[in-house]
Amino acid sequence: MFPDSRTTTVVLREWERLVARKRRNFSAEYKAEAVKMVVEESRPIARVAADLGINDGTLGNWVNAYRREHPQEEKPLTPAERVNMADLQAENRELRMELEFLKKAAAYFARE
Repeated sequence: MFPDSRTTTVVLREWERLVARKRRNFSAEYKAEAVKMVVEESRPIARVAADLGINDGTLGNWVNAYRREHPQEEKPLTPAERVNMADLQAENRELRMELEFLKKAAAYFARE
Protein backbone atom coordinates (compact mmCIF):
# COMPACT_ATOMS: atom_id res chain seq x y z
CA MET A 1 0.00 0.00 0.00
CA PHE A 2 2.70 2.50 1.00
CA PRO A 3 5.65 2.96 -1.34
CA ASP A 4 8.98 1.82 -0.07
CA SER A 5 11.64 4.38 0.83
CA ARG A 6 13.66 3.73 -2.38
CA THR A 7 10.68 4.57 -4.56
CA THR A 8 9.94 7.67 -2.50
CA THR A 9 13.56 8.82 -2.78
CA VAL A 10 13.60 8.33 -6.55
CA VAL A 11 10.31 10.20 -6.96
CA LEU A 12 11.51 13.09 -4.77
CA ARG A 13 14.79 13.39 -6.68
CA GLU A 14 12.95 13.45 -10.01
CA TRP A 15 10.53 16.07 -8.69
CA GLU A 16 13.41 18.24 -7.40
CA ARG A 17 15.12 17.97 -10.79
CA LEU A 18 11.99 19.05 -12.62
CA VAL A 19 11.08 21.85 -10.23
CA ALA A 20 14.53 23.26 -9.59
CA ARG A 21 15.35 26.27 -11.71
CA LYS A 22 18.72 27.60 -12.54
CA ARG A 23 19.42 31.02 -11.15
CA ARG A 24 19.70 33.52 -13.96
CA ASN A 25 22.50 36.05 -13.89
CA PHE A 26 21.95 39.48 -15.41
CA SER A 27 24.69 41.85 -16.48
CA ALA A 28 24.99 45.28 -14.91
CA GLU A 29 24.10 46.84 -18.29
CA TYR A 30 20.91 44.77 -18.53
CA LYS A 31 19.87 45.78 -15.01
CA ALA A 32 20.62 49.44 -15.75
CA GLU A 33 18.52 49.39 -18.92
CA ALA A 34 15.61 47.73 -17.11
CA VAL A 35 15.79 50.26 -14.27
CA LYS A 36 16.00 53.10 -16.79
CA MET A 37 12.75 51.92 -18.39
CA VAL A 38 11.02 52.20 -15.01
CA VAL A 39 12.63 55.35 -13.62
CA GLU A 40 13.02 57.58 -16.67
CA GLU A 41 10.00 56.46 -18.66
CA SER A 42 7.72 56.18 -15.60
CA ARG A 43 6.54 52.74 -16.64
CA PRO A 44 5.09 50.33 -14.04
CA ILE A 45 7.53 47.77 -12.69
CA ALA A 46 5.12 44.90 -13.34
CA ARG A 47 4.70 45.82 -17.01
CA VAL A 48 8.44 46.26 -17.66
CA ALA A 49 9.17 42.98 -15.87
CA ALA A 50 6.55 41.17 -17.96
CA ASP A 51 7.96 42.69 -21.16
CA LEU A 52 11.45 41.54 -20.22
CA GLY A 53 10.36 38.13 -18.95
CA ILE A 54 11.70 38.61 -15.44
CA ASN A 55 10.09 38.51 -12.01
CA ASP A 56 8.62 41.85 -10.97
CA GLY A 57 10.09 41.41 -7.47
CA THR A 58 13.55 41.15 -8.98
CA LEU A 59 13.08 44.31 -11.02
CA GLY A 60 11.59 46.02 -7.98
CA ASN A 61 14.73 45.20 -6.01
CA TRP A 62 16.90 46.68 -8.77
CA VAL A 63 14.80 49.85 -8.87
CA ASN A 64 14.90 50.24 -5.08
CA ALA A 65 18.67 49.80 -5.05
CA TYR A 66 19.01 52.43 -7.79
CA ARG A 67 16.81 54.87 -5.91
CA ARG A 68 18.81 54.37 -2.70
CA GLU A 69 22.05 55.02 -4.59
CA HIS A 70 20.63 58.00 -6.52
CA PRO A 71 18.29 59.91 -4.22
CA GLN A 72 16.43 62.72 -5.92
CA GLU A 73 16.35 66.11 -4.34
CA GLU A 74 12.88 67.17 -3.34
CA LYS A 75 11.45 70.23 -5.02
CA PRO A 76 10.73 73.11 -2.66
CA LEU A 77 7.09 73.50 -1.65
CA THR A 78 4.96 76.04 -3.44
CA PRO A 79 3.16 78.65 -1.31
CA ALA A 80 -0.13 76.77 -1.78
CA GLU A 81 1.50 73.52 -0.64
CA ARG A 82 2.95 75.27 2.42
CA VAL A 83 -0.49 76.58 3.39
CA ASN A 84 -1.96 73.12 2.89
CA MET A 85 0.85 71.59 4.97
CA ALA A 86 0.24 74.04 7.83
CA ASP A 87 -3.51 73.30 7.74
CA LEU A 88 -2.86 69.56 7.83
CA GLN A 89 -0.42 69.92 10.72
CA ALA A 90 -2.96 71.95 12.70
CA GLU A 91 -5.66 69.37 11.98
CA ASN A 92 -3.29 66.60 13.01
CA ARG A 93 -2.58 68.35 16.36
CA GLU A 94 -6.32 68.76 16.98
CA LEU A 95 -7.05 65.13 16.17
CA ARG A 96 -4.30 63.96 18.49
CA MET A 97 -5.76 66.02 21.35
CA GLU A 98 -9.23 64.60 20.66
CA LEU A 99 -7.81 61.08 20.63
CA GLU A 100 -6.09 61.63 23.98
CA PHE A 101 -9.35 62.93 25.46
CA LEU A 102 -11.30 59.94 24.13
CA LYS A 103 -8.72 57.51 25.51
CA LYS A 104 -9.03 59.09 28.95
CA ALA A 105 -12.83 59.09 28.76
CA ALA A 106 -12.89 55.44 27.70
CA ALA A 107 -10.57 54.52 30.58
CA TYR A 108 -12.75 56.45 33.03
CA PHE A 109 -15.97 54.77 31.89
CA ALA A 110 -14.32 51.35 31.74
CA ARG A 111 -13.58 51.60 35.48
CA GLU A 112 -17.25 52.07 36.34
